[in-house]
Order: sequence, then C-alpha cells, then structure tokens
Amino acid sequence: MSKATILLTLTETADHLRKSPAQLRWMIHSGTAPKSALIGGRRMFRESDVLDYINRAFGDAA
Repeated sequence: MSKATILLTLTETADHLRKSPAQLRWMIHSGTAPKSALIGGRRMFRESDVLDYINRAFGDAA
C-alpha cells in the first residue's frame, strides 16, 4: 500500500514557511521556493517537499 501524498495550496505553504503568499510567489519567481506544480490550474506543493526544504535550510545553517 502506498503512502498518500498530501498536497498544500500556495497559502497553506506560505503559512508553513511563515511567509506571506506574495513572498512565496516571489520565491517561486526567483527559484528559491520548494518544488511545486500546477495541478488543475492551481499551484500545489507536496507536503514532503516543503518539509525537505525546511530540513535542508536547517542543515545549511548548521
């Protein structure tokens, strides 16, 4: 049995990263945001990619 993929909207992802949606849009534009995809015309993020992004940030800070 495969693990379900949890998808987050742009607003939910911004909340996880403690950013405003506008800041996250700029991060997407500048290529510094977690991986995302357009699904059904909406920008979506896999929760696992967002958590990996956060963990890498802490790893780089160490």
